[in-house]
Amino acid sequence: MDATSSQMQDCIEACLSCYRTCLGMASSHCLEVGGRHVEPEHFRLMLSCAEACRASAQLMLIGSPVHRHQCRACAEICAACARSCDEIGDMEACVTACRTCETACRAMAA
Repeated sequence: MDATSSQMQDCIEACLSCYRTCLGMASSHCLEVGGRHVEPEHFRLMLSCAEACRASAQLMLIGSPVHRHQCRACAEICAACARSCDEIGDMEACVTACRTCETACRAMAA
């Protein structure tokens, strides 16, 4: 595997991990905790982040040449989600997954 395909594989894994983490935390942790965790802006951002990550992984997996555009958008959404989760607190797994995915997607978009 060359450097580019290795970098893409790492990004796919980061995206899938972030997808699982954001969707899982939104549907279990946030709904159970309530309060600020389920405020519409935050909750929609988490769902948007999960979907952006899933779409980025899919575009890379199918070899779509537009994956770079999706990865650029995904990095921005992941950054916003990490900030929101960090501000609300008690969401370290989501913050970590989002920041990891943001970094990988920024590299893919370059």
